[in-house]
Amino acid sequence: MKKLTIWLRDEARTTERRTPLLPEGAKELMAAGIEVVIEKSDKRIFTDALYADAGCTMASPGDWETAPTDAVILGLKELPPEPRSLIHSHIYFAHAFKKQSGWQTLLSRFLRGGGSLLDIEYMKGDDGRRVAAFGFWAGYMGAALALMQWYDRKAERPSFINQGLRPSDSAKALDDLIKSRVVSSEQPTALVIGAGGRSGSGAIKILERHGVRVTKWGRAETKDVDREAILNHDILINCAYVTGHIPPFLAPHHIKADSRLKVISDVSCDPFSDYNPLPLYSAPTCWKTPAITAKSVEGRVDLIAVDNLPSLLPMEASIEFATMMLPYLKTLVTRTQDPVWVNCAAAYQHACDAMTKSEVA
Repeated sequence: MKKLTIWLRDEARTTERRTPLLPEGAKELMAAGIEVVIEKSDKRIFTDALYADAGCTMASPGDWETAPTDAVILGLKELPPEPRSLIHSHIYFAHAFKKQSGWQTLLSRFLRGGGSLLDIEYMKGDDGRRVAAFGFWAGYMGAALALMQWYDRKAERPSFINQGLRPSDSAKALDDLIKSRVVSSEQPTALVIGAGGRSGSGAIKILERHGVRVTKWGRAETKDVDREAILNHDILINCAYVTGHIPPFLAPHHIKADSRLKVISDVSCDPFSDYNPLPLYSAPTCWKTPAITAKSVEGRVDLIAVDNLPSLLPMEASIEFATMMLPYLKTLVTRTQDPVWVNCAAAYQHACDAMTKSEVA
């Protein structure tokens, strides 16, 4: 039986510092008989030397394009626009299976080249629960940015986060940064939607740590949304995982000039999907300008919608996520027998079928 090769690519996105595979994890994969190739990266939070010392084969950035066709290419964020034909199996967050912007173009690349897409978002057990996610640190970081933005707006001073985001060395350093923005004893109130999930728990943890009064909503509270209740909080953190059409939590016409709500952090950040519950913006915000003014009829609400929040705490986020991923990277050898990979492959096939139907229609 030929050895499986897992090939960790260098991320195309310049702000992406996380990794789904730690040096220690790579060593475990090799001990299990899997070949591990690591593309060198000047962005990744773990240095090239650590992977080389673990015994990995090192490659140059972008070499995955010419890797053996049976190699599984591992990453996190979007692929570069070339090559137009993708011949490998890729594991990463593609954000394409809910018909987001560009989904047909991406899937066509796989179909053209004969490759396949194992989207991490659809790595689920038979109970429907995801087995690996960055949710906790996404919620944690999204709430941290919202809190700093609220403090600055309350003090009527320029936005600190809009001076450009930089990764924090640790959660402790982030705490100190938040405290540096406080100018009075007054604390905001915050509403966390999706409070029972990983992202919600991360948001709640950092908010309560800094003395914020938190209202926690789950599915029951969003069946019939009380928008007045949303607008009566200072901060809204959206961590809801939405997979179907629902009435929006807030639309532009809901926001009034006298609304108490001043800052929204959309941790779920799905503006290109038809299922977006916060149709207040048209594209994710960036590290250079993370806070923008949300679309509204009357009032001004600052909106944060950064789509790689955990990369602002790359060490903690990578350690947690890579630990979740490792058992399933080991079962890639027999992926047709692992329900998680079977379900993942089925999600890809379902998306391809949907694309074919839409083209025929």
